[in-house]
Amino acid sequence: MTLDFEKMNGLLPAVVQDAATGQVLMVGYVNEEAWEKTQREGRVTFFSRSKNRLWTKGETSGNFLRVVSTHEDCDGDAVLIRAIPDGPTCHRGTTSCFEQPAQTALPTAPVGFLAELERLVQRRRDFPEEDPKSYTASLFRKGMPKIAQKVGEEAVETVIDAVGGNVEGLKGEAADLLYHLLVLLAASNLTLEDIVAVLRQRHTTISAGVRREDS
Repeated sequence: MTLDFEKMNGLLPAVVQDAATGQVLMVGYVNEEAWEKTQREGRVTFFSRSKNRLWTKGETSGNFLRVVSTHEDCDGDAVLIRAIPDGPTCHRGTTSCFEQPAQTALPTAPVGFLAELERLVQRRRDFPEEDPKSYTASLFRKGMPKIAQKVGEEAVETVIDAVGGNVEGLKGEAADLLYHLLVLLAASNLTLEDIVAVLRQRHTTISAGVRREDS
């Protein structure tokens, strides 16, 4: 579908969504030139109505929005941009422009929070000097043997609580297991998306087999 920039006097609303968490980060407007630049350069560019010019998000702060994918709506008069933020999206320092600085951050879906946690783990791997005393940074310094050992320990403790019917203990151990697994994946240069891709492929294969059996 071709976007209809004439429909709204040359400007279309653009919703920016965190590609990892699904959280809506901000809403702006794009004209045809801004839309083309966004797709060409891979950084979200809007048309600023107050400055009357193109404006690339992050051009001053450095907190760019790196484009993962773009999507046009069914009427061709709005766009969705899935992006990875390089820092806080809002000028007030919050992740999303829909958060209030003095309030608790907007809740995200469970999978969205895991993506946020994964991003923090990866940052501790890549920039340990930012918080050298952090537990995560210390695990990366100790290397894969220690990380793998922790995953094994947490897996065993999770199983023990599950078999013993200790629901409260199970929640804590499962949380520890998920966290240490994220660290192990990051140490192996793998991401949740890599694992989901395998699950998605298996699901597709199983679903196809079920359809064949039913036919």
